Amino acid sequence: MSFSNLFDSGFKKRNEDHFAAIVRVAMSDGVISEKEKAFLDRLATRLDISESEYKEILKDYKSHPINPPASYDKRLERLYDLARMVWADDIEGPNQHWLLEKLCVGLGFNSANVKYIADKALSLAHDKVDLEAFIDGIKSMNE
Repeated sequence: MSFSNLFDSGFKKRNEDHFAAIVRVAMSDGVISEKEKAFLDRLATRLDISESEYKEILKDYKSHPINPPASYDKRLERLYDLARMVWADDIEGPNQHWLLEKLCVGLGFNSANVKYIADKALSLAHDKVDLEAFIDGIKSMNE
């Protein structure tokens, strides 16, 4: 097996675990709504999750470890992608905040701060800032 195959399989596994963690968040209330399902469908495509992997993860999402990024900057990078997807998917009003708050918890952000983080993330996504400006904007909340 080549080095590149090892990297690809590790990257693929992280994407599957990340997807499973988001499925776990979506299932926290015991059901996946139509909007959550549509979001998961788009996320699976973006994370290169095949249809068979998708079905397996939905069936057995608890078997995947929740491994939020250890690095704060990596968490912010994932939050950036997720906030842009939630905003672009036109999930309106409180559902935007509710979904992103759940995803923030899944990413490992402190549950006491997720409302503020989600509000700021959606505001920055609405402004269509780049990753660097997004990270700066979120970090400036802590100052």
